[in-house]
Amino acid sequence: MPIDLTDAVMTAVKIAIVLGAMLNITPIMVWVERRGSALMQDRVGPNRIGPLGLLQSIADALKFILKEDVVPAQAHRVLYTMAPLFGLIPALTTIAVVPFGRAFVIPDTLTYDSGLAFGLFGAIMLMLLLAAGTAAATVKFRTRPAATRLNVVVGWIVTVSLVGVALVLLAALLAMKSAGSVHIPGAGHLFEPIVADVNIGLLLVFALASMSVYGLATAGWASSNKYSLLGGIRASAQMISYELALTLSTVGALMAAGSLRLVDVVARQTGYFVLFDTVKIPAWNCLPMFLGFVVFVVSAFAETNRTPFDFAEADAELVAGYHTEYSSMKFAMFFMSEYMAMGTMSALIVTLFLGGWDIPYYHEPATFFGFLFSAVAFLVKISIMMFVFVWVRWTIPRLKYDILMRIGWKVFLPLALINVVVVALLIAAGWV
Repeated sequence: MPIDLTDAVMTAVKIAIVLGAMLNITPIMVWVERRGSALMQDRVGPNRIGPLGLLQSIADALKFILKEDVVPAQAHRVLYTMAPLFGLIPALTTIAVVPFGRAFVIPDTLTYDSGLAFGLFGAIMLMLLLAAGTAAATVKFRTRPAATRLNVVVGWIVTVSLVGVALVLLAALLAMKSAGSVHIPGAGHLFEPIVADVNIGLLLVFALASMSVYGLATAGWASSNKYSLLGGIRASAQMISYELALTLSTVGALMAAGSLRLVDVVARQTGYFVLFDTVKIPAWNCLPMFLGFVVFVVSAFAETNRTPFDFAEADAELVAGYHTEYSSMKFAMFFMSEYMAMGTMSALIVTLFLGGWDIPYYHEPATFFGFLFSAVAFLVKISIMMFVFVWVRWTIPRLKYDILMRIGWKVFLPLALINVVVVALLIAAGWV
């Protein structure tokens, strides 16, 4: 069977977009977490490495790369080395079935018009404003006693790069104006902003996400450390307690969509609920399925091992839990998998309950700009949810370990079952 070059290129582009976004989640969220926690606690936060501490994540990455990789003498070397992959691979693969924008048909030609000119001119002005802001921050940073030549050089490199992007966009604008129209390769093909649109979308997500606990348990056992082993055992017991409620809380959204495909789940939420034949509110699942929404969001904190449910690595009790004996890039892989899982769970929350890429009260056209607007809306929703993860971490202390066990079996599981019954009644009444 011959390979369609256009489909192959579009698939590669979608993989590059998703992979690039996932790999950038960790450095961005580490900076947000540090600066955000400093703001909440009236501290300064990182401010030495680059303007506003923006290069702190790069310094951390270099530290992990250059740090000595120590393996305990009694550790099981094969499993000890493989364990971080069990956490990183699910975090990178589960996002593949999540739609991140409005599908559109690639047009035959790109014609120069007022809309294209306005969009390119706006992008040019944005790049120039960012360049001016970076230059001003670099000049101001040079006067500080803590300023180093590396920070100043990086600041000017970023400034020049932004100006270069603006010049490239300006050249594209002038070229489009002189040419009038440009033929687009792959015209007529449907670009679906999802890497793998499979019929068992959500089932595949839960199947892959459940693998991450094997990484924690394996790391705890292979480290030959009693604190690490306790962290691995805690992770296993924790998963059993919340996984069932987490899965059941999504049944209502699947019942309403009549499909396991997340594309269908989003499509069902693009309509409106009309109250009293006058008031239109977005038909997002978080409204009729509020119980399921709450259960899923709280269970997501346990799924990602975030406070207040970070029992597997409770530093006050288990030193660092399952990754006590890990260092260098092996520890960095656990670190990255936590933030990537946080991004994936935020994307699932948005897709299942908050309308996905849908923009309320706006009909996204099936064009490239419609895709662009919907993708930005999807990114904004995910960013808000990820900030909630950070907000909760620095607001609510870690709970007692038995509280999650009790909540999972005695509270969340009954609430998830009640949510299924309520949604079934709403569907039978024709309200959903």
